[in-house]
Amino acid sequence: MTKRVADIVPVIICGGSGTRLWPLSRKSYPKQFVPLVGETSLFKASALRLTGGRFTPPLILTNADFRFLVREQLAEIGITDPTILIEPEARNTAPAILAAALYLEKSDPDALMLIAPSDHVIPDNEAFLASILAATDAARAGQLVTFGIEPTHPETGYGYLELSEPTGAGSLSPIKLKQFVEKPSIDRATDMLASGNFLWNAGIFLFSVRSILAAFRRFEPDMVEHVAQSVDRSENDLGFIRLAPDSWSRTQSISIDYAVMERTDNLSVVPFSGKWSDLGGWDAVLRETEPDENGVSSSGPVTAIECRDSLLRSESDSVELVGIGLKDIIAVAMPDAVLVADSSRAQDVKIAVSKLKEKQAPQAEQFPRDYRPWGWFESIAVGERFQVKRILVKPGQSLSLQSHNHRAEHWIVVSGTAQVTIDETVQLVTENQSVYIPVGSVHRLENPGKLPVVLIEVQTGSYLGEDDIVRYEDKYARN
Repeated sequence: MTKRVADIVPVIICGGSGTRLWPLSRKSYPKQFVPLVGETSLFKASALRLTGGRFTPPLILTNADFRFLVREQLAEIGITDPTILIEPEARNTAPAILAAALYLEKSDPDALMLIAPSDHVIPDNEAFLASILAATDAARAGQLVTFGIEPTHPETGYGYLELSEPTGAGSLSPIKLKQFVEKPSIDRATDMLASGNFLWNAGIFLFSVRSILAAFRRFEPDMVEHVAQSVDRSENDLGFIRLAPDSWSRTQSISIDYAVMERTDNLSVVPFSGKWSDLGGWDAVLRETEPDENGVSSSGPVTAIECRDSLLRSESDSVELVGIGLKDIIAVAMPDAVLVADSSRAQDVKIAVSKLKEKQAPQAEQFPRDYRPWGWFESIAVGERFQVKRILVKPGQSLSLQSHNHRAEHWIVVSGTAQVTIDETVQLVTENQSVYIPVGSVHRLENPGKLPVVLIEVQTGSYLGEDDIVRYEDKYARN
């Protein structure tokens, strides 16, 4: 009988901005929430991979901006009982993993934690689960186990794991780690691939709560003190666990590799020979998709004429992307931004994002569709003293009770039925009907029905920024 993995807590790290996959991935809506490969988001695929009788409900680490999006995407795949820890600010992976361990210690100090990023592609779930199974005995015995990917090409975008001995073909036995190796040059990567003694560092770990806390207490006692205070003083907010910000801010920003893994002597590696990618750039996306006979991978409204070995994506139904005679090109079109790059320069997309931030271009970080707990909105047209938005409000959800000091609004309902409050008046507004909200009026829009409400909002006034909102009541506990 096959031994089952049991009582393993998936700890999914769900932060980061994914700048190398701009313009589809941005700070306000990063790559883990986007269906980059296939029809589902990377985050949902990661959560599904670690769901079922072999695992407990997941523990998610994310930030306040993504908390409702995380819970919504989990609910869409049937995960309704996650634990979601909210980091007050980004502090890299070491404090995040430590917070998860300290939180779990209160209920089961001997539980196994599987640390998994939320944005990796692992098509062969069964092979991945077999690797986890192969690591459980070592993890229960006190080893900190990491998973190394058997390299398929001399990759310069990954860190490597040098093993104490070569791996056997298809071996799943834990092997002693000799050392971590930083991202190499192409010549060095070629030599390491030929040696058979190196694996890609996937950033996936399995260990017991007790073992990882012992390592943190040995190597990072100050971090343990601050993070423990943050966990002990955490608060429940609408079902989320908010870590206390004061002590968290005193925590060093450092990765788990630097804080613990490169300093400990009880680290083992389990090889994984299945397909894997962290989708660290558009060149990786091209490798993970199925190109046509000319090596062209296309998505959305795209027309490719005599193109070869290229990635062409249009993320808008209204933007037709046409490529003629392209070779080794990455072209990604969004409603508000277009990327065109040589595929050999895929890792330099993050440089472009930095340049856009320097010139204060909103496209650097802001996604064209702004997701909120109640739904989303997107700007259709902007001009002097006016803005037009399309807004979707999910069934049973509502915007905050609010007013504006500098703008008036017209709401035209396109589909669904909205309940609208304007000062003392409450009314139902149905398809093809509209209402006017004067400057300074206290108002709210709710969706009492079972279908989404879609409306067009026309704003007029001297200032149209999102910070011109005075909130009086808000079911999502925003400021």
